[in-house]
Amino acid sequence: MRKIGLGGLCVGMLSIFSLILLPAGCATSRWKQEQADVHMKIGMGQLESRQYHEAMKEFLAAQKMDPSDARIHYYLGIAYNGKGLREKAIESFGRALSLKPDYPEASNYLGTVYLDMGFWDKAIALFEQAASNTMYDTPAAALYNMGWAYHNKGDYGMALVKYREAIARQPNSVLMPLIEKNMGLANFARQDFVQAREHFEKSLTMAPNLVEAMYWLGECHVELNDSAAALKAFQKVFNLDPESQLGQRAKKRIEELK
Repeated sequence: MRKIGLGGLCVGMLSIFSLILLPAGCATSRWKQEQADVHMKIGMGQLESRQYHEAMKEFLAAQKMDPSDARIHYYLGIAYNGKGLREKAIESFGRALSLKPDYPEASNYLGTVYLDMGFWDKAIALFEQAASNTMYDTPAAALYNMGWAYHNKGDYGMALVKYREAIARQPNSVLMPLIEKNMGLANFARQDFVQAREHFEKSLTMAPNLVEAMYWLGECHVELNDSAAALKAFQKVFNLDPESQLGQRAKKRIEELK
């Protein structure tokens, strides 16, 4: 009968342990991913109801379970931004993009953070990155945002170019009333009041109670010397939202015109 030396026994036992431990490790990894998904789905639900603090806690828990999932960092960025923690939001969106460079939703959202901060060129670069992705489901969002960034830079011509691209790429976008309203604003800034009026009217055809479009339509009527139409527009703004800044501005314009 052949004897087995101690070394042979250790190797044999090590091989057996390897066979046992490897599947257990894989099972642990799968369990962590499943738990991360659970936390992420709960967090997404809380984002929809704007419970940003609770959502943040769920995404942080998910991140601990699966730090390599770019989606978790993306949603965590949204939660941070909702809480007003912009620097943390920027960090989370950046982490999402480092894990998944081809992530147009993260590029667009990070762009909106920079847009809010007044970093127009950084925002434009990120919107361009998102809009150029042919797999992006909502390119109009990035192009609309890009147009607004150019508007804030004072480049109204380029803003109009981007709004037209948004319409061409996604003509049935839910953003159409806002795109038309912003095209009106760009034309108003260029003192092309006839074109501005047309865009505000198109916006209101699609969204009759869009207060901002109604207010600026009133201003167009003022510029085009149609006081009666201006009064009607301003009165509707005040009726729709009397306590808002635009409502109060409309009230002042009514008093001036009367």
